Parts: sequence; structure tokens; C-alpha cells
Amino acid sequence: MLAAGKSPSPDADRALEQLCQTYWFPLYSYIRRRHPPAEAEDLTQAFFARLLEKNFLAGLDREKGKFRAFLLASLKHFLANEWDKSQCQKRGGGEFHLSLDWATADARFQIAGTDQQNPDKAFDREWALALLEKVIRRLQEESEAEGRGKWFQQLKVFLTAGTGEISHAEAAKNLGVEETAVRVAVHRLRKRYRALLRDEIAQTLAEPSMVEEEMRALFAAFSA
Repeated sequence: MLAAGKSPSPDADRALEQLCQTYWFPLYSYIRRRHPPAEAEDLTQAFFARLLEKNFLAGLDREKGKFRAFLLASLKHFLANEWDKSQCQKRGGGEFHLSLDWATADARFQIAGTDQQNPDKAFDREWALALLEKVIRRLQEESEAEGRGKWFQQLKVFLTAGTGEISHAEAAKNLGVEETAVRVAVHRLRKRYRALLRDEIAQTLAEPSMVEEEMRALFAAFSA
């Protein structure tokens, strides 16, 4: 999508808006570290309005084809040079509104933590979390479409290594099947999870060959 998006088109605009819907919270959280809630919401909306204008990917090459790096660099430029409090539109006004979950935005920000963590590293961590949430949702939707929603609810815990919340034997008991069946299902679920994860990451990169590099960078954010 990113490579194609360099030639503006309705499809590219829709794809970009979908990415914004997924990854808006890391941007809001970055802004929120510097501004109160209402102003952070206005600035986030204003940034997206600017981003969705034509030639929005003109600077992508400078960020090595990574939509994550491109967004953060664009946001920093926007906050530093293109917008300030006096320019924020009156709350509720203006023509552009991306439908986002503002009702829970600040609560999520408080839960995410407001310590002195490096803002750039915090952004990468929130981005990685948003990515994983998207992958889990896709996997759940697939499972439900296949009539295996109950299995997914029981087995999704195995997608997070080291949780120790439930054993294979306990999951088998809950599902009324043999433990071997659960182990096979977990193996398949993890395999599909990895495939969807790579797919989601690839959608934020101009070059598919960069997927492994981006995966390492994102998971490194959890240990930063």
C-alpha cells in the first residue's frame, strides 16, 4: 500500500485511513505527554487532516520506507513547525473528523503510563501493542468465521509466551477434547498468528524485505 500510495488514489487514501484507525493511539499518546487531553485530541485530528492530504507519503523514502518512522517524523515536524495551540480549531468544529475512540483515549494513556520513558521509545512500544491487538482481532475473526470461536477464547493465551495462566491439559478439559488435540490446535494457531503478524507489518513497509528488521525493532521496544 505504501509504495502504491506515492501515486495518490482513492484506494491509497482508504488504506492510509485504515492504518490511521489502527495506529492513532501511539500518536495521541506521544502528543498527550506534552498537552492536556482536549488539546491532544484536537492536535491528533489536525495532524491526521494534514496527513490525509495529497502527497502525504512524499517523505516516506527519507524514513527508509517505514510507515512507523514516517509517522513519528511527520508528527514531530507538525508539532514543531506547523501547528500550535493558537491554531487549533474550536473543539467540535472543522470539516475533518476521523472516527476515533476519544471516550477511552485518556484512560488508555493513564494505563499505558506517564513516567519519564523516552517519548520515542514509548511511541514504538504503543505502536507494537496496537499492531499485536490488530493481529489478535484478525485471528479471532478468522476463528469465529470457521466456527471455532470457543477454541480461540481458550487458546489465545498460548500466543503470549510465558504467561502460565492455563495448561494444555486444563484447556483440553474446558473444551472437552484430548490434550493432543489442544497441542495441535495451539501449534496451528501460533503458525497463523506469525503469518498474520508478518502480513500486518508488511503493510506498513515499502519493501517486504524489511519485515524481519521491523519485527526485531518492534519487539525490542518491549525490553527498552
